[in-house]
Amino acid sequence: MAAQVPHILVVGGGYVGMYTAYGLRKAARRGRIRVTVVDPRSVMTYQPFLPEAAAGSVEPRHVVVPLRKTLKGCRVVTGRVVGIDHDRKVAQVMPEEGPDYELAYDQVVIAIGSIARTLPIPGLAEEAVGFKNVEEAIALRNKVLDRLDVASSQPDPELRKSALTFVFVGGGYAGIEAFAELEDMARYATRYYDNVTAEDMRWVLVEATNRILPEVGPELGQYTVEQLRKRNMDIKLETRLESCEKGHVVLSDGEEFDADTIVWTAGVKANPALAQTGFPLDERGRVKCLANLRIEGVNDAWSAGDNAAVPDLTSETGAYCAPNAQHAVRQARRLAANILRVVDGQPPQDYKHKYVGSVASLGLHKGVAQLYGVKIKGWPAWFLHRTYHVSRVPTFNRKARVILDWTLALFFRREVTSLGSLQTPNEEFRRATDS
Repeated sequence: MAAQVPHILVVGGGYVGMYTAYGLRKAARRGRIRVTVVDPRSVMTYQPFLPEAAAGSVEPRHVVVPLRKTLKGCRVVTGRVVGIDHDRKVAQVMPEEGPDYELAYDQVVIAIGSIARTLPIPGLAEEAVGFKNVEEAIALRNKVLDRLDVASSQPDPELRKSALTFVFVGGGYAGIEAFAELEDMARYATRYYDNVTAEDMRWVLVEATNRILPEVGPELGQYTVEQLRKRNMDIKLETRLESCEKGHVVLSDGEEFDADTIVWTAGVKANPALAQTGFPLDERGRVKCLANLRIEGVNDAWSAGDNAAVPDLTSETGAYCAPNAQHAVRQARRLAANILRVVDGQPPQDYKHKYVGSVASLGLHKGVAQLYGVKIKGWPAWFLHRTYHVSRVPTFNRKARVILDWTLALFFRREVTSLGSLQTPNEEFRRATDS
């Protein structure tokens, strides 16, 4: 009787899940293994390009990777894994519609990633928007442009002031890049309004610590603060958001004002759904892993990325790998290779990668970078940011589309059209039925 083909279950279709399945797809097509990817979304979002998608520099569809098209040879299930019984090697799957069912596996990869780290701040859930997926990026772009329209059409000075006030909470990569890119876009858009200028807008960044962009070091972090302040952007360090009920912002430094747009980018935390897997977690809620990406103390189970505590073998202090795309993509490739090694009866190899550095965009033709200890500013850093990230976008198709977006932008002006009505497509029809 022929031996059963090993079934690999990948829980999550983000960086780690998609890249792991991508590394296994050829073996799956050859019949060596079976691969199933379960995720609530049928696409993987390349998050480093979300700020550019929000600012109109990249078409939003080009920063998402369709899983079924990319992972040929793998089965993609749109749903959630709501429980795992690893003793039986069975996962409980909740599909988008219909009843739950059990899915058996031989090896499992836990790659459900992270979620936004929020705080119990009054009004936050009702008034703020996050910045982790393409839907949020599109909604934020539409909101900013819509507020310019509102301010242009509104004579009331208080309403205008509220419409033109934009608050971002969190000074990490996501916050700074979104903050800078959207201000750059809005500043450009004001040229098309006869009664709204760049000086009318107020852009406020609220950061609880005494620095921003810690990944690029204190010198470049301070340089970024200075550059943003030169653009009349209000950078509030060592300041917390206390409340934002009904758009009324209250800060820990005592300042209060109204803002129609509030964006929360104050970090991430491991997905709390990890508690339902039954695997060992550390004090931060991450799955405990060995250096070879196996889950600690468990056979036939693997993890990597934001939701995993993976030892950093390049560190002498016993640190863990940082939760960023640079590690996630490389870990996923090692993880896929290790699974195939185990299937072939070989021992898995350890993951080891020395952190290269960081790059960040501060708007069109502006950026900061630190690579191999070398500090880079301005246009060269912005160019490195684009070059590095386009090299990391999965598939040649997506790379070509992103590069084409940038090339067309060299010859045509920035697109600043708001499609805010897409969020309420039935509004005009509803009014027609009411009349």
